[in-house]
Formats: sequence, structure tokens, C-alpha cells
Amino acid sequence: MLLALIILVPILAGLLVACLGNWPNFREAVSLLAGVVLFLLVASLLPSVLAGEHLAIRIAEPIPGLPIALRSEPLGVLFGLTASFLWLVTTVYSIGYLRVHGESHQSRFFAFFAIAIASTMGVAFSENLLTLFLFYELLTLSTYPLVTHAGTVEARQAGRTYLGILLATSVGFFLVAIVWTWLIAGTVDFRAGGILTGTASPTVIGLLYALFVFGIGKAALMPFHRWLPAAMVAPTPVSALLHAVAVVKVGVFAILKVTIYIFGLDLVHTNRASSWLLWVVAGTILIASLIALQQDNLKRRLAYSTISHLSYVILGALLANTAGIIGGAMHIATHAFGKITLFFCAGAILVSTHKTRVSEMSGLGRRMPFTMAAFLIASISIAGLPPLGGVWSKWYLAVGSLDAGYSILLGVLMLSTILNIAYLLPIPVRAFFGKEEEILADYSEAPLPCLLAIGMTTMMCLVLFFFPDPVYRLAVMLVN
Repeated sequence: MLLALIILVPILAGLLVACLGNWPNFREAVSLLAGVVLFLLVASLLPSVLAGEHLAIRIAEPIPGLPIALRSEPLGVLFGLTASFLWLVTTVYSIGYLRVHGESHQSRFFAFFAIAIASTMGVAFSENLLTLFLFYELLTLSTYPLVTHAGTVEARQAGRTYLGILLATSVGFFLVAIVWTWLIAGTVDFRAGGILTGTASPTVIGLLYALFVFGIGKAALMPFHRWLPAAMVAPTPVSALLHAVAVVKVGVFAILKVTIYIFGLDLVHTNRASSWLLWVVAGTILIASLIALQQDNLKRRLAYSTISHLSYVILGALLANTAGIIGGAMHIATHAFGKITLFFCAGAILVSTHKTRVSEMSGLGRRMPFTMAAFLIASISIAGLPPLGGVWSKWYLAVGSLDAGYSILLGVLMLSTILNIAYLLPIPVRAFFGKEEEILADYSEAPLPCLLAIGMTTMMCLVLFFFPDPVYRLAVMLVN
């Protein structure tokens, strides 16, 4: 029942939080306790998975031969550990942010946040495509109230874009790909080595793979990416949820899982009919970075950065070799901690100064040194430079590109690193060394819960450089 509890704990927490609207202290205590319990439950799976054992549970079988079922495996545990830990940290951050910022409907926020995490856990431990699809759609629906939380015209319009693109891609492409897989393979179970070898021609396999890649719209591959910057109207904790804890990470996780357990690495590696997707991915990495350079709004700059970095994971999946898969899997974790730190810092700046534009942050580092130092550290990690955790995933992706014979992709990764530096590092440099354009004496650091969360995720960026072994061991099991 351990896997069932992993889904039930955040659902029950969400329901209880919804009933505690008049008692904010109890509501937040429940959210924090649920975060701790969920992380411990997921962590308890780690020894058995590292030993090669897999837990499984069948919840229901609405269609004969198509059960709703959960199963633990290395990639799911890696993603589950990352998401559950960051839910706890984001809850700590949200308590400080929402109270000081005076956000309304806080109980609704925490309740839907919990349901979104339950959906994320369902995706992480799905045993087949049907289970993955159901929880994938539940995640879309449960995060819609978070995106539209402000209730403004802009927020509602962003919500329509969010729902429109994600539902259109999932129903128009993803669901079609699942049904097609069922018809040609006779199963949609995730199996080591894949289920599609020898079932169809290379052209059909290539088309089917493209349907999965574009149908999983949460991966934000161009041209189905507009929902992500549009959703930046949401409160900063929601942006952190979208970019690091769930949603986008669910997208790239699903593509990686489909690649490994539905197609199989050998089939993807030898299928030339899908190799054109590599250039779509390379284009997304570079184009999104160039757009990020032009954004003065800090959250929109970070949003386009996320679009670029999601394609790193898709690149690893498409390379379909040992180093590529390891790099893609590790990037799910290393990017999560770096990017959530950047969004936490953006929210701290907003709470303390009400500033949202990069051009307004000159001299701010002298008033908020902790926040801007964390921003600097996370930026270096996102750029993939030592001594921060982001270097390892980029290293393996570079090796995977060379092993696959695509030296031009190594150039793309190197150019992407330069662009990362160009759109991220000037922000803390401006903050610490720029001339104050107004009197900033009244500005100070964000509330203590926000700083605690920023400190934890910043520390993890450092820890993942010096101690990447737990993440690496789970990633390497995917190719052994």
C-alpha cells in the first residue's frame, strides 16, 4: 500500500486544508506535515529500487487489459524524490510569501497545490500509459486555479491559453499516440526495453514518437510553448510549482519514460525517421535563450530559460544512448533546484520591493545580499558551470552528443551556456555593482520563511555538485 499512500497523503492534505480556511496556522501545519510525510514515503522506496526490486499496486481496471496501476522504478523514484522534497520547501516559501503579499484565497491555493502534487506522484509512479495520461490531465486541471489565482482579466486569459494548449496537445496528439500504441503493440505497459520493437515500419515508429513528443505539451517544445510564459501572471510560488516541482518536469519526465519503456533506447537510436526532432530540440534550446535575452520582466526571462532547459532533457531522450539518458535524467533534478531558487529570489524581490523588471534592480544587492547571492549561485548552476550541480547533467549530455556522432549538438550546448550566462549573470552583477537609481533604504530581505526556502534550495545546488551519486545511481540504472 506504500504507493497508494504516496498518492493519498497529498489528496487528504488538500481536502483537510480546504476545510481549515478559518484557521491558517492549522492549515499551514497540515501542509508542512503532509510534505514531510510524503517525502519520507517516497524516500522509503529508494533502498528497494536500488536493490532492483519494484513495488506495484493495481488500483482499478476500467477497461479489460488496461488497468490504472502504480509501480516504482528508478526514474519515477528520482522524479518523486525531487518533487516531494521541493513541495515541502515550496510550502515553507509560500507561507511567508502569501501572508506578506496579502494574497487572497490562500486555503484554495494550498488545497490545489496538494492535489497537483498528488497528480505529479501519479505520473511519477504510473505503470502504463493510461495511468500516466489520467494523472497528466488531472495535473492540468488542478493547476488551472493556481494559474488564474489572481482573478484578473490577464490571469483568466492566461488560464485559457494554459488550458487550451495543454488540452489540445494531450487530446489531439498524446491520446492518439496512446491508442495507436495499444493497437500495434497490444499493450501500453511500461517495460524495460520497450514494447514497440518489430511492431511497425520505421516511418510509423517515427511518426508515433513525434506524436508523443509534441503531444506531451507540458514539455513546452516549440511551437507548443506559449502557455508557459503566459502562466507567469500567477503568484511566484505557482511559478515555482510550474517550473521546478511539477508541470514542466512532468512533461519532460513523461517523454523520457516513454522513450525508455515504450520505444526502447535501441529503437529510438536506430530510427532515422525521428532524427529530425533533434533539430527541433536544438532550435528550441537556442531560440528560447535568445528570447530570454530580450525580456526585461524577470519572471518572463526565467520562463523562456525554462523552455530552453526542458529541451535538454528531450535531447537526452532523443540521443538514446547511455550518456544522453543519464544526462537527461540528472537534469530533471539539477535544473529543478537551480530554477526554483531563481523563482524564489524573484518572488522575494517582489515581496520586498514590488519590483519585477531587471532594469529596476540596480543596487538592490546591497539591500538584499542573501537573495541576490543565492540568485548568483543558482544562475551559475543553471549555466552548467562548476562548482554547482548543473555541470553534471550538461557534461553527460555533451558526451552523449559526441557518442551519437552529433558534434554540432555539442556546439549548441556550448552556445546555450554562453547565452545562459548572458541573460542570468548580469542580473546579480547589476544588483551588486549597479548605481542605485533611487533611495533603497526602506528595502530589506524577504520574510524568514522565504529566506529559509531560498537557503535550502541554494545549498542543494552546491550539494549536487559534490555529492551527485544518489541521482547518478538512479539515472544509470535506466541504461543497465
